Amino acid sequence: MRRSWAQGPRGSRRPADRTRRAPRRGRPAVTAAATALLLALTACGGSGTHTSATGTSTGAATPADTIEPLPTPTPTLPTTVKSADGREVTVASDDRIVPLTGGLSEIVFTLGLGAHVVARDITATFPQAAKLPLITRAHDVSAEGVLSLHPTLVLAEPTTGPAEAIAQIRQAGVPLLILPAATSLEEVGPRITAVAAALGVPTAGTQLRTRTEQRIAAVRDSVPATADKPRVAFLYLRGTASVYLIGGRGSGADSLIAAAGGIDAGVASGLTKDFTPITSEALVKAAPDVILVMTKGLESVGGIPGLEKVPGVAQTPAGLDHRVIAIDDGTLLNFGPRTATVLHTLTTALHKTS
Repeated sequence: MRRSWAQGPRGSRRPADRTRRAPRRGRPAVTAAATALLLALTACGGSGTHTSATGTSTGAATPADTIEPLPTPTPTLPTTVKSADGREVTVASDDRIVPLTGGLSEIVFTLGLGAHVVARDITATFPQAAKLPLITRAHDVSAEGVLSLHPTLVLAEPTTGPAEAIAQIRQAGVPLLILPAATSLEEVGPRITAVAAALGVPTAGTQLRTRTEQRIAAVRDSVPATADKPRVAFLYLRGTASVYLIGGRGSGADSLIAAAGGIDAGVASGLTKDFTPITSEALVKAAPDVILVMTKGLESVGGIPGLEKVPGVAQTPAGLDHRVIAIDDGTLLNFGPRTATVLHTLTTALHKTS
């Protein structure tokens, strides 16, 4: 199974006593610089649907699923960089780039090199990539599809697959660079730097990393200070495939939840794997005040009414209060230039008062 976040998770794949409602919370003072960055994030939009503690409130889908590219840089090539699998890869041309994950596509486009991208993975959902040919089949990479586009560079992650397709692309002599996946906010900056270095645009990489990290810091500075943090369970749902998982340590959502001022309910309940099959017992133990899901995952189970039919959900504090936050599949766990917007969306929804 590919471990691409919009397709599948990375890991392995009773009535609760806690029925308190999330209390009202105030917001701390924010510096002028942070305020300006937050306003920029707000202008970019937010994504997701959430419910408040006292009733359903649906936020309209927004233009958050877009990117803000830097001015087109001039690459200095060739570059020789180390792939995550230990190989050294020389990039002689980035005229025809094929990123095999949505997160990598997002970084390449935001670095200002979108015009060099000639194909997209199914997880590249932002409008700028919409017209590119799709080179995945049932969530797996099509080696034939990639090679037919005569790429000069292919970008992948350690779990991009199937392995046979990756091997076939390499055997054809195409430079294929595997970059480490990111599962935390701390890995966003290094990930941007690594992609920019490979593409021969380190200055643009520094600029984008600085912008992204400043925006993330601004959101973190805006998080309400409270000792009573809401417990949030991230549920990965694919109802059509009967996949129902709860996130734990290393899911990626745990980093976002903590930064947004919450407690990852899966981690707090002792889940040491990134993902564990949902059971009533697991949800009772997690006892989330809020449930976080991907939008398509929520749709796949029939919305909030369908979600509340998943065993154990209706009996949690979140189920009793109908508190659900849904964020777009193509942005939630990409850990790239739009992560600040994701964090802003999550923080706003998580601390929304009635």
